[in-house]
Amino acid sequence: MAKFKLESKYKPAGDQPLAIQKLVGGLKEGLQKQTLLGVTGSGKTFTIANVIEQAQKPTLVIAHNKTLAAQLTNEFREFFPEAAVEYFVSYYDYYQPEAYMPRSDTYIEKEAQINQEIDRLRHSATQSLLTRKDVIIVASVSCIYGLGSPTEYKKTVVHLTTGDKIDRSEFLRKLVSMYFERTNADVDRGQFRAKGDVIEVMPKSDNSSIYRLIIEGEELIEIFELDPVSRRIKERLKDLWLFPAKHYVVGSESLEGAIRSIEDELKMRLLRLKKESKLLEYERLNRRTRYDIEMLRNVGYTNGIENYSRHFEGRPEGEPADTLMAYFPDDFLTVIDESHVTVPQIRAMYAGDQARKNTLVEHGFRLPSAKDNRPLQFDEFEERTHQTIYVSATPGDYENEMSSQIVEQIVRPTGLIDPEVIIRPVTEMPCEVKSDCKGCKKCEDNKGQIDDLIPRIIERAELGERTLVTTLTKQMAEDLTQYLKEAGVKVEYIHSDIKTFDRVEILTDLRKGVYDCVVGVNLLREGLDLPEVSLVAILDADKEGFLRSETSLVQTIGRAARHLNGLVVAYADKMTGSLERALKETDRRRKIQVVYNKKHKITPKSVIKNINDIRAVLGHDLDTADTSQILKIEMMAEPHEIRLVIKEKEEEMAKAAANLNFETAAVIRDEIEVLQKELKNKK
Repeated sequence: MAKFKLESKYKPAGDQPLAIQKLVGGLKEGLQKQTLLGVTGSGKTFTIANVIEQAQKPTLVIAHNKTLAAQLTNEFREFFPEAAVEYFVSYYDYYQPEAYMPRSDTYIEKEAQINQEIDRLRHSATQSLLTRKDVIIVASVSCIYGLGSPTEYKKTVVHLTTGDKIDRSEFLRKLVSMYFERTNADVDRGQFRAKGDVIEVMPKSDNSSIYRLIIEGEELIEIFELDPVSRRIKERLKDLWLFPAKHYVVGSESLEGAIRSIEDELKMRLLRLKKESKLLEYERLNRRTRYDIEMLRNVGYTNGIENYSRHFEGRPEGEPADTLMAYFPDDFLTVIDESHVTVPQIRAMYAGDQARKNTLVEHGFRLPSAKDNRPLQFDEFEERTHQTIYVSATPGDYENEMSSQIVEQIVRPTGLIDPEVIIRPVTEMPCEVKSDCKGCKKCEDNKGQIDDLIPRIIERAELGERTLVTTLTKQMAEDLTQYLKEAGVKVEYIHSDIKTFDRVEILTDLRKGVYDCVVGVNLLREGLDLPEVSLVAILDADKEGFLRSETSLVQTIGRAARHLNGLVVAYADKMTGSLERALKETDRRRKIQVVYNKKHKITPKSVIKNINDIRAVLGHDLDTADTSQILKIEMMAEPHEIRLVIKEKEEEMAKAAANLNFETAAVIRDEIEVLQKELKNKK
């Protein structure tokens, strides 16, 4: 059985050895909940990696956004190169849930765009869980949503071995029942092609291989793994596992029983609507549900099939659907990263979902059982997660109350001290010297926050250092970015409206020096590893609230803790309780690190971390050439040759995305768009 084997050139240092010892000891003692209070830059991920190695348990790591999840996945892959480290997040690029607004009588149909690459990674995650023990799944809170029964999923899995007796027609029907699509063109993910005695299939979890099955008579004589582009044989296999192309698998027996159950519920619901004289709702529900039932009978699938999940799985009313946790073995470890944000996020999912579903049910758009297709309630989530380690620099009240032990990791192995925090006024103050003063020391100290900020950003840029600026609103972030650009600052903004790939690209460009400054809202608080940042500016720090709470301020201050010259400027006209407590906690941590450095004669040094250079990966000089210039040779080719180049680049993009190298994938995506445009012009 494969085991977790940690590979790193570093040894635990600072507070890490004791933290690892305490956390592992707590697991062995059977403690259900523990907290790792680790400051920014103290190596919390490395500590958790050591705990996983010693615990030897499959591990679920939950992060509160896709960007942080991608970063953690890359870090764990570096620590455990031989293990299965998987990425499991929502696979929607765009998602508009089904909804109804009674006030305006507006029905909004569900609309979604699925990211095929993330869908592949989700399938890879569940398949790893079912086939091996050395698995780490880094997930967003989408892991608490229904995924389909692992029991039904496993029932549908096919194991093929050379020499097996196989009925070709029956096998093709089996592939269709596993939701593979038949094609006569190139085989893509989740598709198969059959010509005579040769069947080619590409699993949903892998776009780097096509599997060719050769049948003679009723015997499977050969299994080949092929390169999907060159069609060369990569390997001759003795056996092959094929998993369903969808997580939500419905067996024929379950389907018939589910349809009967849906019809029974529909009958009861229609009687009630009729009794309440809700004729419009009666007709609406009857028409829609009958259509879904016919689709299920004839096709085995219907849009919104997840709303009938309770019937397919035979669950009692009110019981939640199976989630990713159901695919884990009984004894697994849960790590909740940035728990002060992630725990409240998990807690909030259920209420929002039920409010929307209740409206749909009340007005006849869905059966009441649709409400059981839902995220887990928080207590249900806790029941399914077993031993848990919360990780945060600022644990919330819940973690502090529930944890059997809180392990502090304050000391950084680098010796870096928490940054100095200085307070400057938000609004410009009048000079107290005289009305015609042209700029005395008093005036310099009393400048408004923007006038004070600009020279600080420029000063840091001249030293080759970077700046983060946090605002209270998206609009302010955009307006300030424009103002700074007009002042000559290389700057970009980032907030939740920016796509995941683009956010990663902007932050990477900040590290590279394409930008000297990035402006944002709360996305700049947690989980960002930006060692080049030496200055953090907190605008309107005296506006008490969620974004300027003690927790938020401590997290924001921590963004400057990876640089030797770290400085935080908090702009405030008054001292709030949150700001005062944040300064007090920062000062406490500074003193602990200073004592440690003095005792061990450590000279602090900045964190140095490699930046994955897109240009080096692609062999392009993007500073001196645009995409069309880079591709000028390819664009001179014949149409069929350009199609082949596009296919090769799509493979490159998929591989880059699979490795969570989103900035590389974005560049290749731009190249594909240019080539597709050129191909269209040649037609």
